Amino acid sequence: MKVIPVPCLSDNYAYVLVDTEGKRVAVIDPVDPEKVLAQVESLGMKLEAVLTTHHHADHSGGNNEVAKAKPGLEIFGGDLRIPSMTKQLQDGEEFTLGSLHVRVIQTFGHTTSSICYYVQDKLNDERVVFTGDTLFVGGCGRLFEGTPQDMYDSLNVKLAALPRDTKVYAGHEYTNSNFKFARSVDGDNSDLIAKALRCAALSITMPSTIGEELDTNPFMRVDQPALQKATGKTDPVEVLAAVRQMKDNF
Repeated sequence: MKVIPVPCLSDNYAYVLVDTEGKRVAVIDPVDPEKVLAQVESLGMKLEAVLTTHHHADHSGGNNEVAKAKPGLEIFGGDLRIPSMTKQLQDGEEFTLGSLHVRVIQTFGHTTSSICYYVQDKLNDERVVFTGDTLFVGGCGRLFEGTPQDMYDSLNVKLAALPRDTKVYAGHEYTNSNFKFARSVDGDNSDLIAKALRCAALSITMPSTIGEELDTNPFMRVDQPALQKATGKTDPVEVLAAVRQMKDNF
């Protein structure tokens, strides 16, 4: 399995997911169709599917053009607001892309159309998750349609349960600004400090891993004393709500 980040717009990421065994390709959130399809064409492999993380136009806005360019393409999504969708997915649903195994993780919070795609290459013992605007490196998405409880469940129940070595590919390059905020509420975290320094020198900070996020992301550390002290809360959901509000105003 190979994942190729494709920077789009000002700070978005689309991704090209390559099944290196079966010589097949899927794309995630191809918001710049010309750029993404050019990357696909350079590989000389068959494009089989579009995986849409949520309905916002800066993620799903290229679907119609990709569908026109590639008739018969399967376009997956989480609700009826996904343009050109051919298959609406449910939480826990599983399917294959060539030799790759995909599991759908419904992750409400940012929107009620948000889903993450957990992809396993069992032949090579590799695993990745495409998290859209639910989980960022060092942060999470704003709560436009969901509640703090929704986001807590998405991050700290569902995504936190994935293997620590799962590579995380998020929907935006927000890493350095996220770390500035994270250090304001969790400033003694040596793992956070070290990762922030590493990422400061990078133009593309993807991928992270689930393990690194559990160690450095304040929204996945809401049970830790440092975050409880910063917010004055002890209930993890209330801590997440408070940290999100602090980030919104940072």
